[in-house]
Amino acid sequence: MQQHLAGFAATPVQARMDTHGHHIAKIAMSSGRDLFARSGSMIAYEGFIQYESNPPTVRQLAGGWLTGEGAPLMKCGGDGLLYLADYGADVVVLDLGGESISVNGTNILAFDAHLQWGVERVKGLAKFAGQGMFNVTVGGDGWIALTSRGTPIVVDCGRGDDETYVDPDALVAWSPNLKVKGKRSFKAGSMIGRGSGEAYQMAFSGQGIVVVQPSEDSTDRLRIRG
Repeated sequence: MQQHLAGFAATPVQARMDTHGHHIAKIAMSSGRDLFARSGSMIAYEGFIQYESNPPTVRQLAGGWLTGEGAPLMKCGGDGLLYLADYGADVVVLDLGGESISVNGTNILAFDAHLQWGVERVKGLAKFAGQGMFNVTVGGDGWIALTSRGTPIVVDCGRGDDETYVDPDALVAWSPNLKVKGKRSFKAGSMIGRGSGEAYQMAFSGQGIVVVQPSEDSTDRLRIRG
């Protein structure tokens, strides 16, 4: 039986974070290198790893991210291999290398605990959408794992002078140095997104990337009424 399952066996992690297939993140844990991970995302681990639900750092920084069940992060520490997943969503791991990324909170799977991060309101959108929108900005020298409902596309906004328009319900992440504004399109209401009537898009311009997932499930968005 083992030989038939050999193709599914775990493989060594080549870096701090890696993926197993498309839907599992595997993290090489070591002493002194703690990790923040989405609560409930642990599916397996090897070695000695401890967990702390809703640690004080999260409670302090995630004031805009709180729900009735508390902030959706746990702190992980120890030595071994940690496997994370989010209900079969695709997983993308990034080495930030000193740069920053702004991420929809529901698309964060894990990130190094030493990174700088905070919950921020996306400026200039409330007057268009009629509601506020909060994203999590993460930056520094370390790793982050994101989820996507399907294989994402990465759009390079700096390749031309035109703006890049994205359905907010399909947005995963973007470079925080990009300029962001909202746009309403009445004529495109039946073609863009799942709404009826007018369509609302986010317009990006400047040098940077936008990560878009092939899903427009509005329940995945992290929004708070303004």
